[in-house]
Amino acid sequence: MRPIYLTSFGYLHLPTSPDGSPVPPAADRIEDVRDRLRDPAAARDILDLDGLNPRVQEVVLATPGARELLANLADYADLPAGPSRIAIGCAGGRHRASGLTELLARELRARGREVVVEHLHVHLPRVLKTPAGSRTANTEQETAR
Repeated sequence: MRPIYLTSFGYLHLPTSPDGSPVPPAADRIEDVRDRLRDPAAARDILDLDGLNPRVQEVVLATPGARELLANLADYADLPAGPSRIAIGCAGGRHRASGLTELLARELRARGREVVVEHLHVHLPRVLKTPAGSRTANTEQETAR
């Protein structure tokens, strides 16, 4: 059986197309969790952590709809003619996308699959929404003001 490649990313860090829309990484399935999973970063104790941390993964998994989505992605990956690449994106790529990607990798490995994981934006500072909500800034930019 061929390996499956999992990629986490943040939509706010992607290059944009000429029409201004973000260009996600190439994948057989792109799962956008920005609206499907409410932001687990609201749990204050994980704000400075990332999805590689087991605590963040616990919070992501406890988010309503996360277990169902995880099961759906794992079953999809196990289809005989299933995908070779799945990409999961959230706003910044630091909490939801990377945490869910790690959880999916763990589940697929438990099913005997070879998995290669790449996190495109997990290392970047947390993205903050400004009060107006019309733009975003990262933590370092906010503190510099």
